[in-house]
Amino acid sequence: MSIKNRFKSFFALEDEEYEYMENEEEQSEIEYEQQQPMPQKTQPQTSKQNVVSLQSIQKSSKVILSEPRVYAEAQEIADQLKNRRAVVVNLQSIQKDQAKRIVDFLSGTVYAIGGDIQRIGTNIFLCTPDNVDVSGSISEFVSDEDHQRW
Repeated sequence: MSIKNRFKSFFALEDEEYEYMENEEEQSEIEYEQQQPMPQKTQPQTSKQNVVSLQSIQKSSKVILSEPRVYAEAQEIADQLKNRRAVVVNLQSIQKDQAKRIVDFLSGTVYAIGGDIQRIGTNIFLCTPDNVDVSGSISEFVSDEDHQRW
């Protein structure tokens, strides 16, 4: 055994060289297979079930209108948001402290799902999940009484 072979065997260079040659052979086989035409399988047109039109997705979008009477109904609104539905929440007929708790709860919910919450009127909020984009803004004349409520 020569010094060169001893050196290779000591540092396991022979194994790496063999693996390198083996990888080159596998690569050339893959390239050869890619160059060969693959026999095409004929499938009926009806089997392509994985194509979904964008129109059907848009039709399934819903906006839920909610007017909670008690704080416990906030969880139902959060469930609608988790199901990727936009919710308009009218808090005009609930006590101020309960309404504030609901807004806080819904703010946490939309944050957790990556959504957004916007005030669109006096005690009316729009909560949207991440798949709904809202553009524009609503400006309203806010009296001093309304401003002090929130």
